[in-house]
Amino acid sequence: MQSVISKILVANRGEIACRVFRTAREMGIATVAVFSDADDGAPHMREADEAVRLPGSSATDTYLRPDLILAAARSTGADAIHPGYGFLSENAAFARSCNAAGLTFIGPSADVIEAMGSKTHAKALMHEAAVPVLPGFAVSVSTTDDELIGAARAISYPVLVKAVFGGGGRGMRVARTQEELVEAVAIAQREALAAFGDGSVFIERYVDAPRHIEIQIFADHDGNVVSLFERECSIQRRHQKVIEEAPSTAIDESRRSALGSAAVAAAKSIGYVGAGTVEFVMDADGAFYFLEVNTRLQVEHPVTEMVTGLDLVRLQIEVAQGGSLPVHVLAASITGHAIEARLYAEDVAAGFVPTSGAIHRLMIPISPGIRVDSGYTSGSMVSSFYDAMIAKVIASAPTRTEAITRLADTLARAEIHGVVTNRDLLVNTLRHPEFAAGLTDTAFFDRNDHVAMAQVAQADVAGSAVDQIHAIACALAPAGIDGPQPRGVPRGWRNVGRSRVVTSFRSGVDQIDIAVERNRGDLSVGVNGESSIGLTMIDASASSIEFELLGRRHRVRLHTVEGSGGTHVYADSPIGHSTFWVDERFAAPEPVAAAGSLVSPMPGRVVAVHVVNGSVVTTGQVVVAIEAMKMEHSIRTPANGVVVEVRVVVSDQVESGAVLVVVEASPSEHH
Repeated sequence: MQSVISKILVANRGEIACRVFRTAREMGIATVAVFSDADDGAPHMREADEAVRLPGSSATDTYLRPDLILAAARSTGADAIHPGYGFLSENAAFARSCNAAGLTFIGPSADVIEAMGSKTHAKALMHEAAVPVLPGFAVSVSTTDDELIGAARAISYPVLVKAVFGGGGRGMRVARTQEELVEAVAIAQREALAAFGDGSVFIERYVDAPRHIEIQIFADHDGNVVSLFERECSIQRRHQKVIEEAPSTAIDESRRSALGSAAVAAAKSIGYVGAGTVEFVMDADGAFYFLEVNTRLQVEHPVTEMVTGLDLVRLQIEVAQGGSLPVHVLAASITGHAIEARLYAEDVAAGFVPTSGAIHRLMIPISPGIRVDSGYTSGSMVSSFYDAMIAKVIASAPTRTEAITRLADTLARAEIHGVVTNRDLLVNTLRHPEFAAGLTDTAFFDRNDHVAMAQVAQADVAGSAVDQIHAIACALAPAGIDGPQPRGVPRGWRNVGRSRVVTSFRSGVDQIDIAVERNRGDLSVGVNGESSIGLTMIDASASSIEFELLGRRHRVRLHTVEGSGGTHVYADSPIGHSTFWVDERFAAPEPVAAAGSLVSPMPGRVVAVHVVNGSVVTTGQVVVAIEAMKMEHSIRTPANGVVVEVRVVVSDQVESGAVLVVVEASPSEHH
């Protein structure tokens, strides 16, 4: 039966909320946003026609509260709810509550969500539908360690521990040995409980280095089900997707047809309606196995939109109103190639640790073939309460090679200041020979050192590194970097014929000393005490410096942010980007933590404390677990010793660098 949706409330945040609002606006549908205290002022609440506050900051207190979401819908007169992805998008009880309240839930039926929400039940249904599945074992509260170990042995190692409910890499751990299995299950259960409200997990055979292939499906109330082709999602870290593309380089027309047929059969077997994704792992021999059905829109849906020309959100709304899939959707085809990169606030070198804080500048250049979906702008705060994704940057082009080049160049030229991100990892992955050749699988970062790939590509510019060129630009800037100075007057200028000023810049643990010498109209620079080199200034302002050094011209954009302990300077140019601290001359000394202090690597919540005062610990032992952005991170001892102080308890909210536990090393460890 046809119905008309006049106002949509999006029960989500960030870029997916903005994405839904964009299509709703084009369709003439009014929009309502919900926002937590941590998201007050966020772009998604400003994108909507109305916004309703959800008191609190944690997801549990806000976006995961069906009662608050339904109350917001009632108070604003919304007649439909779009759940986005994550949070309540695959919560069958929430879908039923929406229907009971007379609201249209833009997604599949509650019964379908419930059937597919349990991965173990979904696998059983797919097996009945003749869709290939991997052997597995459901872990219950009564499962003993011996039963667990026996099941894993029957499946054969390695095994993958997975949350029964939820996804996005949370509640997933690989165990390659019996010793790893019990701990992996315990951690996965805690992650699943924190992220999805249910700690149920199961184990299944782990396929080493497979390709992760998913099929976008769409179905209407008339029984029409269509495959909108595959997405390759094999570039992953921590079982979470990082780069996705459509189509896959590993799929020919025959296998595309087989995968599409399996996905359509899966959808028909459960009476699916709406947008969904059937996920598979594909072994090196081309055999594929069912993983799960995501009963919602996927994060990576833009690559499908860009190669098919379809608006999947519009189709969701039209189907939710009772409409049939148009002929052009049933006859959709692939044109060109699209690649999406997920820009995360995370420290790759520290082990993909989520980061948080203010984004001082977010400027991603838009050009033909480039799409940016983001829930952040310059000045936004990245909170530790939610997922760390800042933006999705998508490139489309007639060929895969052109799409790769376009996306890598866009990311390389982006200006992202204030939080550590995975931008350089993305750029270097896109430019990697294996990726260029289409040799992608889930073990890509196991074969290739992700820490090395996260380094800024160093350009050989007159024998100097990118940081040195950028430090020179900072030293040449007029005013505003190292103290009060008349506006527009070059740093180091003196009312005498000759002057020399040395400025020190810190980049990580490295220090770069730049000496700028002025002899009447002539300029020269020296780096780290080396001989001075002649330099020609072309143009200078507080935000942009252009100069010529050894025959090569450089234009560097500068962005200065005052902070405690000194000034932060961000430098961006076509050769790369740098971040510097310019030390205060009389900075206050930083507090020194006691010897043996184990500190939190990120802001987060303490979810487990495994030691007490007097506990004897060994190297690598987990003492505290921190949950940040829905992932659990283990704090381990660097050496044998004895715990002399425990400063936290479960549920404490801690800041980055906070001391959690103090361990006194054993006497033998001092030598």
